[in-house]
Amino acid sequence: QVQLVESGGGLVQAGGSLRLSCAASGRTFHPYASGWFRQAPGKEREFVATITWGGGSTYYADSVKGRFTISRDNAKNTVYLQMNNLKPEDTAVYYCAASYRDNLRTSRNEYDYWGQGTQVTVSS
Repeated sequence: QVQLVESGGGLVQAGGSLRLSCAASGRTFHPYASGWFRQAPGKEREFVATITWGGGSTYYADSVKGRFTISRDNAKNTVYLQMNNLKPEDTAVYYCAASYRDNLRTSRNEYDYWGQGTQVTVSS
């Protein structure tokens, strides 16, 4: 079994930055694609960003393009989400996910493992 643990969430003012981390442990496997999703109160979980195992390919939701950057350090089994110029509408619980299929993945159904989530709150 693979465990994913997110960290780095918190409260930040609009225009500020946060960096989320997602550490994998347990029976880790490779290669695997990784993704970040978020879920705001009363809304469905939505795709944010994805990255392939080698880090050479990334893809972002239009709402975060140019503000968020996904990256990974495979030696540390960790994936990151750098979030800049945060907006109140970015407020949500952020989840990381891992997929056996090493391609850019934007659908929740394409991921095999999920973390518990970390809260990000952006005040106006």
